[in-house]
Amino acid sequence: MLANLKTYALIGIDATLVEAEVDVSAGFPKTVIVGLPEQAVKESIHRIERALSNLGYSRTTGHTVINLAPADLKKDAGSFDLPIALGILAATEQIPLKNTVNYAFVGELALDGNLRPIKGALSIALAAAKGGVKGLLLPIMNAKEASVVKDLLIYPIQNLSDSVGFLTGQKVIAPLVPEENLAFENLNKYDFDFSDVRGQESAKRALVVAAAGGHNVILIGPPGAGKTMLAKRLPSILPPMSMQEALETTKIHSVTGRIKDMGLLTQRPFRAPHHTASSVSLVGGGSYPQPGEISLAHNGVLFLDELPEFKRSVLEVLRQPME
Repeated sequence: MLANLKTYALIGIDATLVEAEVDVSAGFPKTVIVGLPEQAVKESIHRIERALSNLGYSRTTGHTVINLAPADLKKDAGSFDLPIALGILAATEQIPLKNTVNYAFVGELALDGNLRPIKGALSIALAAAKGGVKGLLLPIMNAKEASVVKDLLIYPIQNLSDSVGFLTGQKVIAPLVPEENLAFENLNKYDFDFSDVRGQESAKRALVVAAAGGHNVILIGPPGAGKTMLAKRLPSILPPMSMQEALETTKIHSVTGRIKDMGLLTQRPFRAPHHTASSVSLVGGGSYPQPGEISLAHNGVLFLDELPEFKRSVLEVLRQPME
């Protein structure tokens, strides 16, 4: 029997739809996964088999082919574990396939069937809402982050049994209600506040002008003059974050795995990379593209302490972003 479930893969800071197709037929017992899977996805077969066995579900005994479409898109995350496992259960008629049509699934499985948090939950939720998906089942640790997306029901899942019970109607899981008011209670509240600074009137005036106009600032002075202390407090006098800015900032930090049951980021970020940082770590990229310090400082402050100590090549890559 063939089962087809919706899931998502991250490309940069955005998510794209992936269809997890599972076909189980009679034949020599073997499980094959195709669709350009990286090592983390190939190893999911072993995690899924152990999770199904430990939870008492029947494992496939015939020839199983798992296809993650589109085939030309690299799949390199453990978040495909949950849709593949549910696809196997649907293909073996342990859960009704028709009940999976309106939902999307993401989550990494532990060997005991529990779900571990994933990266990019907000990006996935935004893509699911845009694609007309009714509801998204994802690990409970990511639910608060994804619940800020409107027009999408977020179902927090603790383990594989919860998702099976939900799809079979044996367990009621209420969708998570977004707590927008609670999220913005801490808006513009910082550990380092500009009001803490005594003296330094000329430096404070320069920072106020820079914050008001969105300008760059260079702080020059002897060690101990208070340059770092002032820079750390600059985000506290920037304008309060709007909802759109909060979503943009949270998306970037989410795909790097920095959001752990935090929900929406409501404070402007402050990033201070070390002067030994490489150009890739600053602007992002790599074999598996990840946001760099410039992107992580989006809508906030990027502080380059000991600026002359940075490599020339690193400073050169800042030319275009600053322009």
